[in-house]
Amino acid sequence: MATAVAAFVVVDSTSGPTGPRALTSDEANRLAITRFRNYQTGGRAVTITVPSTAGGLVITGSVDYRAKLGYGVVHGAGRDTSSDGLVQWTATTVLVHPMANTPATAPASPPGSGWFSRPLQSSGSSLDSSLAIALSLGSDRPDNAELLPQNGAAWVGPDQVAGHQVDVMTGPHTHSVSGTAGDVRYWIGSDGAMYRVRAGVASEPQPVVIDFDTQKYVQVQPVPGAGPTR
Repeated sequence: MATAVAAFVVVDSTSGPTGPRALTSDEANRLAITRFRNYQTGGRAVTITVPSTAGGLVITGSVDYRAKLGYGVVHGAGRDTSSDGLVQWTATTVLVHPMANTPATAPASPPGSGWFSRPLQSSGSSLDSSLAIALSLGSDRPDNAELLPQNGAAWVGPDQVAGHQVDVMTGPHTHSVSGTAGDVRYWIGSDGAMYRVRAGVASEPQPVVIDFDTQKYVQVQPVPGAGPTR
């Protein structure tokens, strides 16, 4: 699945005119509410494709945007299988549960033992940067639509994601996330729903790609004895 990154970042040149150009008022409003929509929803199912020179990682799971807690299963591609297992993370901590035979999806209830805890690295790790970016894609308030164009937000072009007609826009950048590089692109539906995000990470030449609603959302339960940071 890691090889699909290149396909994710291409906007279909046959589907209409392409930018970049200035946002319309409607586009700015949709971009301003897209992270707030995730927060209103409570949580989203995600597939996070993490770039790596060793082959890449794919995390399939869920993010609870109100509890600020993510949980999923990690599968490596190519040579990068050392991180296979379960992962749960907050803005400051990563819990990993190595597994020899990693399931396709994470168990709804995290195992009660076998976890190793470490601080989330603010830079130098494409995995940790990807986890932090995914967690930052929810906000308890909309962004300021009038300020977005001043911060470099723009319309890039039309596209389709899993049957949804979307607009690809740049900005707002992921707030307070170390390790990001370049712009952040959002694939946003007509109602402001977020369907895909692509963001550069400083530690890798390829971007992280986060797809939403790739499977059914499962309410995130904290690892026993390690409650979420609110």
